[in-house]
Amino acid sequence: MKFLLGLMWLLHWLPLPVLGRLGEGVGSLLFMVMGPRREIALTNLRLTMPELSEAQRRALARQHFQAYSRSVLERSILWWAPEARLRKLIQVETSAGMPAGQVPVAQLADKPTILLCPHFVCLDVGGAAVAMEISASSMYVAQKNQAFDQVLRKGRARFKPVRLFTRQDGIKPIMRALKEKLPYFMLPDMDFGAKDAEFVPFFGVPAATLTATARIAAATGGQVMPVIATFLPNYQGYRVKFYPVWENYPGTDMVAATRRMNEFIEERVKEAPAEYFWTHKRFKTRPDGEPSFYSKQR
Repeated sequence: MKFLLGLMWLLHWLPLPVLGRLGEGVGSLLFMVMGPRREIALTNLRLTMPELSEAQRRALARQHFQAYSRSVLERSILWWAPEARLRKLIQVETSAGMPAGQVPVAQLADKPTILLCPHFVCLDVGGAAVAMEISASSMYVAQKNQAFDQVLRKGRARFKPVRLFTRQDGIKPIMRALKEKLPYFMLPDMDFGAKDAEFVPFFGVPAATLTATARIAAATGGQVMPVIATFLPNYQGYRVKFYPVWENYPGTDMVAATRRMNEFIEERVKEAPAEYFWTHKRFKTRPDGEPSFYSKQR
């Protein structure tokens, strides 16, 4: 692992067009050899985009593998490149009422803020854009390899102090961070089972969806501000877009609020379909009596 980390460190010296093309090449290879993951992506695309032909879905799945591999290799830039280089590569877009082209720091610090950050492959770029301006907090998966875990944690906290929680920590540290007006990156769109989740449509398919975004917002009086990071065309860098705070959210109906969240994510997926995390078993948990979509896959 130390050898691989050293190799990754060397990659951050490459120009982004070279590194991006290298990542796409790796992704094309992985698409061919990682059969089970390829089939998970294709299953998800069959469920969510039935209007596409099988050839179109296969091409989209290949593009996803390329985009995901790019994002992994380009984390070397996020973790080790000078801050000045990152600022040149990251294009911040904001909505009306926010400072143009800047992370909306004042709005983030004004009250408890949940940064809604769905699983697009560049989500770490959004974290870096915020971390260069203000401290924040987030959930992360502790890595089995201690050396990699240390590099990951250090890379995400290299600019401003960042509090990283694991699922085992529970919700209390998240609530404390929000009460201290430390923005919390919420990654709400993975299937963690039926606990604390409701079956809410995602592209018309019932998906076990955590209601935590709505419940935490209600408990803290916090605001929800979506942020989506995607690739700029032609290997020019990244776009990090901050959306307006959701009005009247979550209301009194947590299921309706969760449905609203999924609908927002659907719209963003349609804008950059290859960059959404299709290799996750998003529909793994099924309502009672329904068969698994992934029964023949690891």
